[in-house]
Amino acid sequence: MEIVHILGYFGALTIGLVLGLLGGGGSIMAIPIFTYLFQISPITTTAYSLFVVGTSASIGALKNFKNGLIDFKVALVFAIPAFITVFIARRFVVPMIPENLAIIGEFVVTKNMGVMLLFSGLMLVASLTMIRKKEKLINEKTAVSYNYPLLILGGIIIGFLTGLAGIGGGFLIIPVLVFMVKLPMKNAVATSLFIIALKSLIGFFSGIEYLEINWVFLLIFTLISSAGIFIGVYLATFINSENLKKGFGWFVLLMAICVFFKEMIASL
Repeated sequence: MEIVHILGYFGALTIGLVLGLLGGGGSIMAIPIFTYLFQISPITTTAYSLFVVGTSASIGALKNFKNGLIDFKVALVFAIPAFITVFIARRFVVPMIPENLAIIGEFVVTKNMGVMLLFSGLMLVASLTMIRKKEKLINEKTAVSYNYPLLILGGIIIGFLTGLAGIGGGFLIIPVLVFMVKLPMKNAVATSLFIIALKSLIGFFSGIEYLEINWVFLLIFTLISSAGIFIGVYLATFINSENLKKGFGWFVLLMAICVFFKEMIASL
């Protein structure tokens, strides 16, 4: 087995670990691992990412369900429009995207390059969300604000981005749940995992017929990632997630810059 593949499987464990600790961030690691370490095409990579993150998040969501941390009312209002848009994106939009998105002189923006550049931009947004100065967290006694239009709009936007770029969207979902819906952080993380699990798996199975899936590889990778989320959920009890989130944010920012320049240099 090549060293890059060993690193890739170690990355699988880290994906689950990050999901369990922070309630998001799995796809931020999964897509570069599949694309650059295992040399899988970006379109297939987005599908693999959805399966791995969706399955791993399901395990974390089940544990959180047993602990009574998931707000199902918020989750369903947010998730239903997300389900619809992720299905539309994977089933209809992705197959319709042309191989060459734009040609500027000798510079060609391909479909694969466009997916990775979109992913890079989303990584940038996620990193800034994690790095920014800690805001006052919501007290557990604060009443939850069921802002249905906001939840529906958030579900539509994040569902569409999930379908196109293969992201779980945890670091886009959690700020909405904490600062706009007023969920306490631990409930927001648990509810985010539940939303990620459902919409990611729906996204995967919505466009599966257009892809050749290496099920043996995908299931082994997912099994390792699932082991990581058990560890992450356990460690979350002892680790200051705010400090960890900020450190991970700087790592994601560096990755976003690397992905952007790698795609730009590869196209020259």
